[in-house]
Amino acid sequence: MRLGSLLAGPLVTALATGLALGTPATTYAGRPPADRPAVVEARTIGHSVQGRPIKAFRLGERGKPKVLLISTMHGNEGHTRQILASLRDGRPIHGINLWVLPVYNPDGLARHTRKNAHGVDLNRNFPYHWADLDGSYESGPRAGSEPETRAAMRFLRTIRPQWIISFHQPLHGVDTDTKSQRFSRRVADKLNLPRKSFNCGGVCHGTMTGWFNHQFRGSALTAEYGSHPPRRLMRKIAPGQVLSIWGARR
Repeated sequence: MRLGSLLAGPLVTALATGLALGTPATTYAGRPPADRPAVVEARTIGHSVQGRPIKAFRLGERGKPKVLLISTMHGNEGHTRQILASLRDGRPIHGINLWVLPVYNPDGLARHTRKNAHGVDLNRNFPYHWADLDGSYESGPRAGSEPETRAAMRFLRTIRPQWIISFHQPLHGVDTDTKSQRFSRRVADKLNLPRKSFNCGGVCHGTMTGWFNHQFRGSALTAEYGSHPPRRLMRKIAPGQVLSIWGARR
């Protein structure tokens, strides 16, 4: 049995999701754009503190396992967005209903900083085990205070993916501190990464994966690459490895 068959998620039409989010959604009823044949829907899910759009793209096929891949939650961890860009910009994808969000923190990426333009670590700002943290993990004045966080929460409530992988750097491993150990083992095996416990030395406060795992039936986990993963790995090898987690293909 494929991993994707374990959970069944509702299908939401592009029009309905666009209205629910209150943000622009571009769908392609006929042929997808010639320069991005894999893209069947493009959506701006919200905007950053400085007004930069946060864009998500749907690839693949409806009725298949619904998956979301997220990168660049921390602006100084941008290498893994190449995986998502390669999936978005390549040939059409089959066997999966795939959303990719290549740059979740566009202000941080522009400044090459971990935090957003308010100086908040977005992966400590979600309303699950939120705590008032300072320093490198500044969590903001309150849970959900940041526009990027609220945009992600709206998006997740709307599309309700069955599986989420949130890509980070530089800890080189797949999180075992998650809802589904089977999912963790499969991701680690397919990405050729070790399994590690990313428990923040106790409780990881205000994380996106923690919030999602608490709120939804689906399963979310963190996959970390090293500080300087090879370009060929990011652009050529890892995209195929990601698809193989669900038995999908181009």
